[in-house]
Amino acid sequence: MMKMQIGVLACLVALSAIEFGLASANTVPAFLWSPHLQRDNGEVDEAVNYQVMSAKDLVGSVFTQGGWSNFLCSEKKVEQAVDVALVFIGRELLSSDVSSKRNSDPALVNTLNNLFTASNFSLAFPYIAAPEEERMESLLLSGLKEACPHNVGVSNIVFSDSCFVEDGTIQKLSDLQSFKDHLLARRETRKEGETDLVVLCSEGSESISESGQSHSERESISELVSSVEQSGSKYAALYVSDPYWYTSYKTLQRFLAESATGNSTVGVSTTCDELCKFKSSLLEGILVGIVFLLILISGLCCMAGIDTPTRFETPQDS
Repeated sequence: MMKMQIGVLACLVALSAIEFGLASANTVPAFLWSPHLQRDNGEVDEAVNYQVMSAKDLVGSVFTQGGWSNFLCSEKKVEQAVDVALVFIGRELLSSDVSSKRNSDPALVNTLNNLFTASNFSLAFPYIAAPEEERMESLLLSGLKEACPHNVGVSNIVFSDSCFVEDGTIQKLSDLQSFKDHLLARRETRKEGETDLVVLCSEGSESISESGQSHSERESISELVSSVEQSGSKYAALYVSDPYWYTSYKTLQRFLAESATGNSTVGVSTTCDELCKFKSSLLEGILVGIVFLLILISGLCCMAGIDTPTRFETPQDS
C-alpha cells in the first residue's frame, strides 16, 4: 500500500513539473496593483493566482477579483474609486523571465516587482496563455463592455498609436509626452468620481530602434506612474505581456510595406531565380511521382486480391 501511494505521488509530481514547464514556455505574466485600493480593515491585500488561464479569463478576473468594475461601471461606483486606470501592454516579457534569474529585461522585472510589492492591493497572474487570434487591447475593450452591460462609467478612454483598436471614436496619443500632457490636462477638467482609462502599448525594442525613440518598457512605466503620482491622482495599474501576436503582425506588416514600396530588405530576395525554379520543379515532380506510386500500389493490391480458379472442369457429355 505504501509503495502504491509513493508511486501515485511521484506521478503527480512529474505531471506537475511537465505542466509547469509547458506553462512557463508558452505563457506570459500579468500584474495588477494599486496603492490606493485596500480592504475595509485597512490591511494590505496581496495574492498570486498560479492557474494557467486564457487572456479573456484574465480580463474577466481584472474586473471581478481586481475590482475594476467598481470604478469603471457607472452602476457600481464605490467610495474607493480611482481617478486613472492605467494599462501597460508589453511585447517582450515571458513567464520564464519572471521566475528565472536570467531574464531578457531584469530592469523591467525589478520595476514591476517594486511597484507590485509597494502597493496596498496587488494581484499577480504568472501564467497567462497569450492570445493568438485577438489582441489584448481588443479583449480589454470587449471585457469592459461585458462587465458594464448597462453603462460604461469611464469618462475618458485614451490609447496609444501602437495599440490596434477598431473603434474610431477612441482618442489616440502618439508618444509618452502626449500621455503626460493628457494626464495633466485631465487632472484639471476631471469631475469628482470620474475615472479615465489610459492604455499604453509598447512597440517593442525592434520598433524603438527603428523609430529612434529611447523609451523602453521600464522607462515608460516608471515615467507614466511617476507622472500620475506627482499629479496627486489615485490610480490602479495593470501590466500584461502580449509578445506573440505582435511579432507575427510586425513581420507581416514590414513585408507588406517593403513589397508596396519596392524596397526589400538587404540580402532578402522576393524573386525566384534559376535555383528556385529548379527546386520547385523537382518538388513538383516528387509530389506527382508519389501520387502515381500510390495509384500503382493500390492497383497491384487490388489485382492480387482477385481470387480466380486456376483450372476449369471439362463439361460432361450428356
